[in-house]
Amino acid sequence: MKKTYLALHLAVLLAGFTGIFGKLITLNEGLLTGYRVLFSAIWLLLIRKCFTKSIPITGRDRLRIAASGMLLTLHWVFFYGSIKYANVSVGVVCYSLTSFFTAVFTPLVYRKKPVLSELLLSGITLSGIALIFHFDTAYQMGIVLGIISSAFAALYTLCNEQLVRKHDSISINYYQMTGGTLGLALLMPVYLYYFPVPALLPGISDTIYLLLLSLFCTVALYMLFAESLKRIPAFTVNLSFNLEPVYAIVIAFLFFKEGKELNASFYAGLFLVGASVALQTLLSLHKKKKNALLQEPGAVAG
Repeated sequence: MKKTYLALHLAVLLAGFTGIFGKLITLNEGLLTGYRVLFSAIWLLLIRKCFTKSIPITGRDRLRIAASGMLLTLHWVFFYGSIKYANVSVGVVCYSLTSFFTAVFTPLVYRKKPVLSELLLSGITLSGIALIFHFDTAYQMGIVLGIISSAFAALYTLCNEQLVRKHDSISINYYQMTGGTLGLALLMPVYLYYFPVPALLPGISDTIYLLLLSLFCTVALYMLFAESLKRIPAFTVNLSFNLEPVYAIVIAFLFFKEGKELNASFYAGLFLVGASVALQTLLSLHKKKKNALLQEPGAVAG
């Protein structure tokens, strides 16, 4: 289990660089996401051909995996839109609402009663986002896009939680990236009609950033993410990813001097988001300790 949590937090660290690449790459959010899923699909195809043994997957399961990949792709489009309309700090903090949407969607997907502690912790995160929303009206469009992004991220995680129990992570990610590439390609003509761009192809620097983004912050990240979901509940995984803003904001402060753009309201909201992560960690440790005691010989449930 320690290796699983280590893999999860390595994935969180890689996720912290995702928003940084979104800021560095000059393409708009649609093209950026399109090239990200395309390059990731190519990386994964090479990995499957050269290093792993392909396990047969039924056509129906391929479609399900591809559909979940489209959810992930839409999450990225709105996530990068949030960064473009606001900044890295705002975009990654809004991503923390994923735990709130997971707590809301989980009872609907699995048809079970909502967990009170998850709703309360998510409420703390939501309060933090509300404070951030009011810190600068110029960034409110970016915040709205970030909120939509987190909803798609929650749906993706719930879908992925079921898929990883049946298939290996490399195959899942390959078909997800392929599905996202094809799905976004179908939507791209409409997207470009409303959001035209002077050039469709990335420049040299953008290409280098996209290759790094797709290999490390996509392929490596989501393989670790999928492996974590095999042993850790989706809510805990998503709430752990709330640490992503911490890494991303520190990096954004160093590279883009974003600290000058933020005020006390933003930091108060960030504090609440961090508090929700800390409380979830304490609750998880307490629950694990309690389960261990119950499993000891002679233990009596009370």
